[in-house]
Amino acid sequence: MNLEYFIAKRLIKGKEHKISISAPIIKIAIAAIALGLIMMLIAIATGVGLKHKVREKITAFNGHIQIYNYDNNASVVSVIPVSKEQEFYPEFKNISGISHVQAVATKGGIIRLEDTFEGIIAKGIGSDFNKKIFEEYVVEGVMPNFNGELNNSALISKIMANRLQLKIGDSFPAIFLKDDDPSNIPNQRRFKVVGIYDSGFEEFDGTYIFIDIRHIQRMNKWEANEIGNFEVFLDDFDAIEEKSNEIYGQTLSNLDTQNITNKYYKIFEWIGLFDFNIAIIIGIMVLVGGINMITALLVLILERTQMIGILKALGSSNWSVRKIFLYNATYLIAIGLFWGNVIALGFLWAQEKYRFLKFPNPEEYYIEYIPVHIDFFSVLFLNIGVLLLCLLMLLLPSYIITKISPVKAIKYE
Repeated sequence: MNLEYFIAKRLIKGKEHKISISAPIIKIAIAAIALGLIMMLIAIATGVGLKHKVREKITAFNGHIQIYNYDNNASVVSVIPVSKEQEFYPEFKNISGISHVQAVATKGGIIRLEDTFEGIIAKGIGSDFNKKIFEEYVVEGVMPNFNGELNNSALISKIMANRLQLKIGDSFPAIFLKDDDPSNIPNQRRFKVVGIYDSGFEEFDGTYIFIDIRHIQRMNKWEANEIGNFEVFLDDFDAIEEKSNEIYGQTLSNLDTQNITNKYYKIFEWIGLFDFNIAIIIGIMVLVGGINMITALLVLILERTQMIGILKALGSSNWSVRKIFLYNATYLIAIGLFWGNVIALGFLWAQEKYRFLKFPNPEEYYIEYIPVHIDFFSVLFLNIGVLLLCLLMLLLPSYIITKISPVKAIKYE
């Protein structure tokens, strides 16, 4: 065993004899491993990052799960109210993994100015609104404060502000039809812009404004404890189906639940393709890196044919000689992985901090810049996986060593 390690070390350092043919091939193999890892890490980081960002934006507007009256299941706006007097509000006590529950209501309307108008969905929020998850999208002004008396503050999107030429401090009139009888004189309210948000999600930004929920309660002639629906936020997005079923089982028979993966299934089908694309990229890169390492190993075996013959003549087993070359290959793969990690993680850190890479069509991806998300365990498992797969691919070509005759190998020039 000591002899094997000694020879492997000599092979690695190239001290047996001057390397000629194998030197550039080994460098190419190392570069292929490094480049492959770079591509894999970037694919994982950007794919997962985009998926998380899209999830976060949809969640900010809807929560993970909505609880509403059965009669509202096909309506975008709140029609039949739900009482706030529920066992699960303001928090679920019988179900774990739920971070927040908030009461909201929605109502369709129109903002009409002298020169233009916009159709809107006014989302009524109260003191229980989860501001932390939405504050990152506020680009001007502040989030409205609805903790005190009823006020006319409103949060509108950047898209809507540009269309209506509104800025912080401006007031605007809004008209809301009466749900009980649209032919009646509509409700009119005047709001003041205190904040402007930009989520990059045009489907929401072009429609939603945020106002005090008490305005909607008064326009709909609801009681103070009646709201449109509840929005539930989870600790773990991956548990959304499980928690949806648990919540449905814990609510009254006149209430229904819906999670955002079902409500926006087309979007989630689209981002679900990211996993498949990432798997394809990883598979191709591992295959390319493995083929390059196989080539390098075969060249090393060819150049060390005499040495293999001498070792066999001295009594070394085939497996012992194969291990020498596998040790060497492991070292070369490790070098490639090291430089791949350094370059890829450095690049991803720079993108996360400076966001210099942007989408050419941000409206198609719901975000302006290319987001990245990666964690320590993803990097660790990817490195271990690449190392093991490459070594497994090298077992077959190393079998050639067993076919080398000691007598012929010693005479080999």
